[in-house]
Amino acid sequence: MMHYDKKQLEILIMEYFRRNNSGFPKAKVTPSESPDFIVSLSNKNKIGIELTRLHRAGSFLKNENHSQQTAIFDEIIALACDIFSVSSPFKLFVKVLFSSKHKFLEEQKTDTAAFCAKIIFEEVHQKNQSSFFNSSISQKRLPAGIERILIIHHPVLQTHVWERANNLGASSNVVEDINQSIFKKDEKLRIYHKKQLNLYW
Repeated sequence: MMHYDKKQLEILIMEYFRRNNSGFPKAKVTPSESPDFIVSLSNKNKIGIELTRLHRAGSFLKNENHSQQTAIFDEIIALACDIFSVSSPFKLFVKVLFSSKHKFLEEQKTDTAAFCAKIIFEEVHQKNQSSFFNSSISQKRLPAGIERILIIHHPVLQTHVWERANNLGASSNVVEDINQSIFKKDEKLRIYHKKQLNLYW
């Protein structure tokens, strides 16, 4: 089930990337394994696309207060998802960006979660459930301490994926982080080559 959910999420992210990239070729996109997707062009060439997350190379020192806040953030998100699920059939990918300058108290969790669930419901309830869409809710509409909420929907998504956005700040060496991610994927290129693809993204 975890593998199935992961592939659903990959399809959703791929669709989001395709729709927001004007240079993406008009072609058939097929889910695959190693690489994650194969793009079949009209000239019979094929592009292999592998998804990856960018992680900061440097360590991030966590103190007890940070750990407590992170736990509260995760509880707010889980509760908001539960509240939303009661009133809506939509299955959504939701990213919540919390402010690093705001401290949440335990007693604020329920009200904050209910507020977020309400705003997300209002944002999506008139959308077409059988279509892809994405939306971003700005800070001015959200409760104190939440900077932004990203919502993506794709009919392929059969389970909710609600998570906390990485708000650790900008990396001190973005180039090194990217190079590390590329290096890890380069190790898998020999597997991709067996698919006899023309290009790799």
